[in-house]
Amino acid sequence: MIIKNREELLSHGYRKGREVALEIVEDAIKAVDAYDATKKKVHVESCRLIVGDLNYDLSKVGNIYVIGGGKATFSIAQALDEILGWRIKRGVINVKRSEKRRLKHVKVIEAGHPIPDEMGLEGAKEMIHIAKEAEEGDLVFCAITGGASALMPFPTGNINLEDKKRVTDILLKCGATIDEINAVRKHMSAIKGGRLAKHIHPAEIINLIVIDEIAGRPWGPTIPDTTTFKDAVNILKKYNLLEKVPNPVREHLNRGLVDPRLETPKPKDFEGLQVHNIVLADNGIICEAAKKRAEELGFNSLILSTVLEGESKEVGIVLASIAKEIEEKGRFIKPPCVLILGGETTVTITGQCGKGGPSQELVLGASLKIAGSKNMVIISIDTDGTDGPTEIAGGIVDGYTLKRAKEKDVDVFKNLMRHNSSEVLMKLQDAITTRPTRTNVMDLNIVVITS
Repeated sequence: MIIKNREELLSHGYRKGREVALEIVEDAIKAVDAYDATKKKVHVESCRLIVGDLNYDLSKVGNIYVIGGGKATFSIAQALDEILGWRIKRGVINVKRSEKRRLKHVKVIEAGHPIPDEMGLEGAKEMIHIAKEAEEGDLVFCAITGGASALMPFPTGNINLEDKKRVTDILLKCGATIDEINAVRKHMSAIKGGRLAKHIHPAEIINLIVIDEIAGRPWGPTIPDTTTFKDAVNILKKYNLLEKVPNPVREHLNRGLVDPRLETPKPKDFEGLQVHNIVLADNGIICEAAKKRAEELGFNSLILSTVLEGESKEVGIVLASIAKEIEEKGRFIKPPCVLILGGETTVTITGQCGKGGPSQELVLGASLKIAGSKNMVIISIDTDGTDGPTEIAGGIVDGYTLKRAKEKDVDVFKNLMRHNSSEVLMKLQDAITTRPTRTNVMDLNIVVITS
């Protein structure tokens, strides 16, 4: 079981609906396991290496390297380590600190997330060394998953790591989407936005990707960038941050506006490079898996969105309003039913705050609207198992949540305004904790409405 505290979550509230929601989440997360997906896509048959539709004669392949970073990258590298073994000449990956695991043929570096640190920088430097070492005829596997932007810092120009930490911190707190955050980070980096691929050339690149971005496209340091310095500056202006970022960052971005040589590589710049993109998992796959399991359990099901965005607590309130309409009037889908939404909501931090994350805020926001319902459960989970800067994966609520909170003298609304969602959910025994999920495809939100 991926969810560690299942019994605790089923010990109260609307148990029937909770059991359905948890079972759907379990099945859906298993469907996007990066280790399993890699094993399906990559295998060796005799002297041939098969990677998706690619087919290589190993006797004609030079050296094989493995690099990458992200919260699900260890699982990909583990599969490659088992499949390719001694054939891997050298490898290094950056993973989130606390993943105290090792591989035989790939070096594992534990680094900071969501705020980058020195260990991440050291790992990124090693990846550059490998990139420059690789020659024509060599294969470089690049395992990129969500979290790579923070885990693989390599500031460019006069920007240092402290500058990058500062920018990351203020972007995370202002409510910017992950796509906006990454657009800025790519234009502060020496390897992001496709720059790493230029270092690897003329070796051949095989990108093994778990997509965790709303855009739903392959992304990473070995993928051409579609954003510009102008986009990065406009994002900072949008959130009134341009004058708050460190001077070296602002100066570099301003130089990039007038010097096209500083721009990240675009698709035309990749002409002549050998780059293959293999998508292992994305939010669409997990939502389809959730839909399939819901229907197997006898529920009508509907995927409302795989690109859900917005302020977390407000999204929760809207989602609850839709669910109430279905419960009370049976509009657009009839109970018993399951609504499925994927995407990534955000939290805007102002002033002092408690501890929590987007998925936790979403369900608490929803709990304010579904109070009194006897037929509804809402669950939200960050598929990598850590919601925001916490060790909690997400939360689950039902129509009894607000009543139970009052009995325990817990003010849900007050704590929600303080972004203190973790404390509330832990007191109510509604905080979800997981074992390593081996994936990261943004968030999964499930609404269960029984008859």
